[in-house]
Amino acid sequence: MTQTHANAGSILVVDDQAANVRVVAALLNRHGYAVIPAHSGLEALEAVAAQVPDLILLDMMMPGMDGFELLAALRQQPALKQVPAVFLTAAQDRDLLLRAFDSGAVDYVTKPFMPEELLARVSAHMGLKLTRDRLERVAQERQELVNLVAHDLKNPLSSVLFASDMLMQGACKPERVPRYLQMIHDSAGDAIGYIRNYLETQAEAAHNAPRGDATGPSSSLADTLDWLQQRYELQLEARGMRLLANAPEESGRVAMSPLALRQVAENLVTNAMKYAAAGGELEIMLRPSSPGYWQLVAQDRGAGIPDYKQRDLFKPFHRLSDIDPVDGLSSGLGLSLARQIVANAGGQLWYEDREGGGARFIIELPQAG
Repeated sequence: MTQTHANAGSILVVDDQAANVRVVAALLNRHGYAVIPAHSGLEALEAVAAQVPDLILLDMMMPGMDGFELLAALRQQPALKQVPAVFLTAAQDRDLLLRAFDSGAVDYVTKPFMPEELLARVSAHMGLKLTRDRLERVAQERQELVNLVAHDLKNPLSSVLFASDMLMQGACKPERVPRYLQMIHDSAGDAIGYIRNYLETQAEAAHNAPRGDATGPSSSLADTLDWLQQRYELQLEARGMRLLANAPEESGRVAMSPLALRQVAENLVTNAMKYAAAGGELEIMLRPSSPGYWQLVAQDRGAGIPDYKQRDLFKPFHRLSDIDPVDGLSSGLGLSLARQIVANAGGQLWYEDREGGGARFIIELPQAG
């Protein structure tokens, strides 16, 4: 007899004969399958609206909506297009059986059925479906990782390109040469750091290992502000913008790793570089917030963000402008990723229109313990 395990998947069983549903359900339940019973096509449609099954077992000939009509209706729903369907039928008519496959069924079992045969067919198609689901999840996770790596490497590599271009032009001030060289060195180091971080994250996920020590990572806000000045002051200047940095004499530490905080903050800076250069300035300030929290604020005097754009501002693949100012390098992932990183650290990231015109983004993070 086919052996299965508990929680082997859910199966929608549709038959107008209640006794048939009970027999099939009892057999499947004993082998670890969760059964969703339905006694008509309408009941089946109501059932799948509440729960999407992993497999569909349906009678071919039913009054009202027969199995073919029901399967056609189920296939109209995107979530059910790939769910395998197996007909239960007493019909031996060759044309009907061919019609079953033409309608999208993957198999059929004739009544009266042998329990071993039904279980074998269910197990085979359920296994194929669950394997396909796993492969699709792996493919999606790989694509998400590619998107993350591509996005996060873009900023340090853009800094390398900027500094090397300035040096190759030979027209930069001699006293700035060490800064450009340092920018290239540090940006390359950041790129390696991102790659190392992704590789370590993947390895730890594979081994289900927790990250970090008991107290968690923390960052100096003042050090982050200094880093932003060193990395982006000259790049902003090249775009006709001034960088204004404001911080109290005593700035706190926040509960986020330095790499993650820089990653989030530089997304705000590079967005201002791309979309707010006409405003002529970018101000970054640090300030205490409600008790136990600090804020890093990035505000500019650009055109701001229209109301209709603000609704989708933090959604993946949403750009601040319909025009890509960096020739296809803007993925629209930056703000979505930044908000996710901040939320994972127990903080918030939001947008405000700036008084007098411009945009203001606020990162609020808990103070490190």
